[in-house]
Amino acid sequence: MSKIAILAEKPSQAKAYSEAFSIKNRTKTHIELNPCNTFPSGAIITWGIGHLVELKEPKAYDPRWNRWTLGSLPILPERYEFQIAKGKYEQFQAVKKLILSANVVVNACDVDREGSNIFYSIYNQTGARGKTIKRLWINSLEIDEVRKGFANLQDNRKDLLLYEEAKARQISDWLVGMNGSRLYTLLLKEQGIQEVFPIGRVQSPTIYLIYQRQLEIENFVSEPFFEVEGTFSAEKGTYNGKAKAKESKREIIQALLAKHVIQPNSPGVITSLEKLDKRIPPPQLHSLSTLQATANRLWKTSPADVLKTMQGLYEKKLVSYPRTDSRYITPSEFSYIAGQVGDYQQLVNHPFPVASLAPKKRYVDSSKVQEHYAIIPTKKIPSQAVLTKLSSIERNLYEEVVRTTLAMFHSDYLYTETKVTTDVNGLSFFTTGKTESDKGWKALFIRSSIEKEKDEPSLPSLMEQEKVESDIRIKEGKTVPPKPYTEGQLIAMMKTCGKLVEDKNETEILKEVEGLGTEATRSGIIETIKRHEYIQVNKNIVSITDKGRVLCQAIEGNLLASPSMTAKWETYLRKIGNGEGSQERFLGSIAKFIHSLIEEVPNQLKTKNINIQLPPKAASSKYAKYKQEPIAPCPKCGQGSIVARKNFYGCSNYKNGCTQTFNGFFLKKKITPSQIKLLCTKGKTNTIKGFEAENGQKFDASLALEEGKLKLEFK
Repeated sequence: MSKIAILAEKPSQAKAYSEAFSIKNRTKTHIELNPCNTFPSGAIITWGIGHLVELKEPKAYDPRWNRWTLGSLPILPERYEFQIAKGKYEQFQAVKKLILSANVVVNACDVDREGSNIFYSIYNQTGARGKTIKRLWINSLEIDEVRKGFANLQDNRKDLLLYEEAKARQISDWLVGMNGSRLYTLLLKEQGIQEVFPIGRVQSPTIYLIYQRQLEIENFVSEPFFEVEGTFSAEKGTYNGKAKAKESKREIIQALLAKHVIQPNSPGVITSLEKLDKRIPPPQLHSLSTLQATANRLWKTSPADVLKTMQGLYEKKLVSYPRTDSRYITPSEFSYIAGQVGDYQQLVNHPFPVASLAPKKRYVDSSKVQEHYAIIPTKKIPSQAVLTKLSSIERNLYEEVVRTTLAMFHSDYLYTETKVTTDVNGLSFFTTGKTESDKGWKALFIRSSIEKEKDEPSLPSLMEQEKVESDIRIKEGKTVPPKPYTEGQLIAMMKTCGKLVEDKNETEILKEVEGLGTEATRSGIIETIKRHEYIQVNKNIVSITDKGRVLCQAIEGNLLASPSMTAKWETYLRKIGNGEGSQERFLGSIAKFIHSLIEEVPNQLKTKNINIQLPPKAASSKYAKYKQEPIAPCPKCGQGSIVARKNFYGCSNYKNGCTQTFNGFFLKKKITPSQIKLLCTKGKTNTIKGFEAENGQKFDASLALEEGKLKLEFK
């Protein structure tokens, strides 16, 4: 008789599996199932707590790698060894005992690359050999789906390839992190920057893209522009129009008006009136990243919280597997959704006549579903009692998934676009208006003022050749800088960053793998670079920190700053998962990359002038105890030094009565340590761009120090 051990990724997953069968016994390390049709001799479900096994630390391979020194690099072990993760010994021993006593072992971890990695790293660490291994591959934790999945277990051929891919990813990330972090930390320390700089295969190019956007904003110089606008009074109402003239000088616009002999109230005539009926089909179904971007836009929910919440809804059997990059389903899923449209409508309290029950290629396409289909509601229709127990974020996300799924069955959004041309003494003014004829699927998404569109204005009833009265004016505007990323836009940027890359070859590579990271890892990467203090998020706006700037200036011009590097690696990792590539070849290329880093980076950094002074770390720092570095001698007492505090600069001699301080900001502009140094040593800074007056006007000026106070100096 076969003894079957089932390994789930975590306790909650194991509990969901067990609910599909009859439970004989439950302990703190496993659940025993009674015999049934699926398991004639019963089975035992045990679990990891995520990763029970991890790569060993560098010092386990070579004592030289215990200390951070340039001379001990590169860290490239001949073979990679694993160990039981800290705090997980007891559970590992329980899992080991159950696996060793079984004939058949089922991998029931998450159905993705990392799930394969967790299973095989645990299985191999137990020392088990020659067991029959099967794979559970399901997209829902509903009882019917779980039973069906266990009744139709797959072999482990695909699973082994995914494990090879995942292990290559794990080792390569370890190698880049261990070598890159030590290399940059030690070299920057030589330049007086006392910080630890973690380097990551996906993290570093992501930080660099955020840095590039911030530089675009900071270096943007707003330019004035002038346009001609008109308000026109027709018989049935008024409308606005704009001439196709946009100039940097008012005089040019004035000359244009003079050429056409246009006065503020010159009469006009409607010379053209075009009406075009348009339709917009319902949106596609959600992948994880589109749901993260939508939730962040609507409710400012962080991508990490969206993933965590969706995982919870998946374990509550309300939604399908969330870590998916597909926006399509197969005919099987469409069939059960179509059969329950009325029930889903009641869930969101929005009944509507179904436009069609026929599957459309826009949503239903088996050829575009690989491991997982789009995020959709499960067959399980929750009761009102279940819904009321959901948190507000759970309710928001569940309803978003239900509404987007229901939209498949709604009619198109219909509207008429009207284009009007108004002639005033030979100068054409253009107007576009929109008249809604059928709200269609959009009615599903009017839940709050947040989602109201910025629609084109509606127009009065107009006729061709109709004479109109005019109010013509010159409008002055200013060019505006690009906006900083929100967390949701950051997810979208990571997915589509090929659009931001100018190099054609890079763009193709990025398109092939859909940007930086994977659907399952992007939110985690954002959380990691927040934790490393490279970026900060304030009111949903992402900005680079001074530490992030130092890193980006250090890696500038290096492959670590290039999205294409990590995308090329991801492309080859996928080849390993498809059986077309080898782990040895991939790790060989990583080793070459690390050798080139160690060879090239020291000389690269010598040529760079990294002039950002980081505030000293607190004494409780995990890495080291750093003293506050002096920026310049104090200009007031001459005995102390000016050092950086949390939000200002002050004299180290303050205990003896020196009161010299400098605010960290002046007219909304951050003052850098190098500018403080110039003030203290030269009495004046170079020109600083982007001060902002109370009326919002931006300007450039130098700062001068007079009698301990700052004043502006203009050219």
